[in-house]
Amino acid sequence: MKKTDIFVVGLMYAICLFFAVMTIKLPPNAQVYPFAIIVLLFLLNSLYVVQMFIAAKKVGVVKGLEEFKGFLPKQFFPIFAMTVAYIVLMSIIGFYISSVIYMVAVLLFLKVKKWQIALTTVVIMLLVYGAFTEFLGVRLPSGIFFS
Repeated sequence: MKKTDIFVVGLMYAICLFFAVMTIKLPPNAQVYPFAIIVLLFLLNSLYVVQMFIAAKKVGVVKGLEEFKGFLPKQFFPIFAMTVAYIVLMSIIGFYISSVIYMVAVLLFLKVKKWQIALTTVVIMLLVYGAFTEFLGVRLPSGIFFS
């Protein structure tokens, strides 16, 4: 078991709780899919906790920081900044436009081939539109600019 995993597990439980609270605010017919995903995430996280305790009994507890030796701050911090900008942009110009901008910017930064960027962006946006807007009937943020 790694000490760093304890933080990750706690964070995942906090994320489950946060999204469960947010999901309760959705219309009842739109709650099914998010709750199913939250329960699945909760169960997988709980299985990981069991695995951690078994590993702690067998091997003991280690720091786990040695895995971060390959940490690339030149990659992490720009992606983090783009993610913050994405969240801000979403409230201004809406989900779809800001998502396309975010995906293209991140994939360009990571030097993904342009045809793969185009294909990935189109497929993801179509899946999100089909699942949330058409199938679940969930209104995604339209932003201040388009409200």
